[in-house]
Amino acid sequence: MLVDKRIYLASQSPRRRELLKQIGVAFDVLPLRAVMGRMDVIEIPLADESAPDFVQRMATEKASCGWNAVETRHLLRFPVMGADTVIELDDVILGKPAGRAEAEAMLTQLSGRQHIVHTAVAIKHEGRQEGCVSTSQVTFATLDAATIARYLETGEYLGKAGGYGIQGRGGIFVERIEGSYSGVMGLPLYDTAVLLRAFGLTV
Repeated sequence: MLVDKRIYLASQSPRRRELLKQIGVAFDVLPLRAVMGRMDVIEIPLADESAPDFVQRMATEKASCGWNAVETRHLLRFPVMGADTVIELDDVILGKPAGRAEAEAMLTQLSGRQHIVHTAVAIKHEGRQEGCVSTSQVTFATLDAATIARYLETGEYLGKAGGYGIQGRGGIFVERIEGSYSGVMGLPLYDTAVLLRAFGLTV
């Protein structure tokens, strides 16, 4: 059982920070790129890697890289949480758009269709690592070019898998969700709480 009920969050996502605060988890942000001065996790799928496998590997690698930082920097040895979210459409993985044009292409693809959102969470502490994947189905309304253009003007698509944020203005595109709303945001709260309790953290 951990004496200090705190974790490191190996993610710079403001949405994940908000969700952890929502369930009362104390955490310090451990940004991976800053701690090592280089790109620690290369977010590129392997050949023939499925979306669930890819997102789970990303979360696991982020937790592992965070734990390596804890050890190399001699930080207090709190558990490290990594997480990742991707969208799957027609067996193709959609991650974060590189820019406006790519975000526009993604939203055009998602328009009027159902897609799958996979969010993986992994926690590493000492020699133990565990994780889970939350999968949700999201149905989009049909979006015309003008609606997409107005949305892109907000800049909300930046850093969002699939080019939209369900917790922001992008929420008006969503007709229906089957699964975890918080998972679509980037951190499935139920599954995360189960993992945290497994590591002795009270949620």
